[in-house]
Amino acid sequence: MCGRFTLTLDPGDLQEELNLNISSVVLTPRYNIAPSQPVAIVRDGVARSVELFQWGLVPSWAKDVSIGYKMINARSETIAEKPSFRTPFAHRRCLILADGFYEWSQADVAASGKTPYFFYMKDHKPFTFAGLWEEWKPPEGDPLRTCTIITCAANDMLKPYHERMPVILPADVRWLWLDTDARIPELQSWLVPYTAGEMACHPVARLVNKPDVDAPECIAPLAG
Repeated sequence: MCGRFTLTLDPGDLQEELNLNISSVVLTPRYNIAPSQPVAIVRDGVARSVELFQWGLVPSWAKDVSIGYKMINARSETIAEKPSFRTPFAHRRCLILADGFYEWSQADVAASGKTPYFFYMKDHKPFTFAGLWEEWKPPEGDPLRTCTIITCAANDMLKPYHERMPVILPADVRWLWLDTDARIPELQSWLVPYTAGEMACHPVARLVNKPDVDAPECIAPLAG
């Protein structure tokens, strides 16, 4: 699963790199984005406006928002059939902005716990996760807009650390993901592991285990 990620780039650089419209939101560097926190997403491939949605999908039919803690990820293999995901997969897709993510190694569990690793692009550029969004309307108050990150089998780089990874959409299909005319088979064909050779990683301190810690030290390479 993907349970933590980052978005640390300067908003101006982020806007230029991904050709976005960030005029309506205030983005600050985030080194440890955790479930239930606001995340930057794009829903419209034409306007490309950035919005902030809560991480953890709450279906429109949910009785309360607590279900969102269990819905931070959606498995690509079952996304078209699961009741919680099939409608947003068909009609409410989004891009979730990131420049890195964490996974906890399943291979080197020590007495003190799993070691977190930080994964990012070798060129340190931002990228976009494939995501879904929903709107939940409470009995009273404003609607809540939420999202989830789609995951797939790990690529060769991540396999030694974890069996799953978030779906990262390459630049050539990034905006097609938001196309309202895209068909389900075409969408499913894009939910595949990202090219391993373009990625890098390093171990980091267990600071990232604490969702209230959001500092550059979270992504610093672990001292030898």
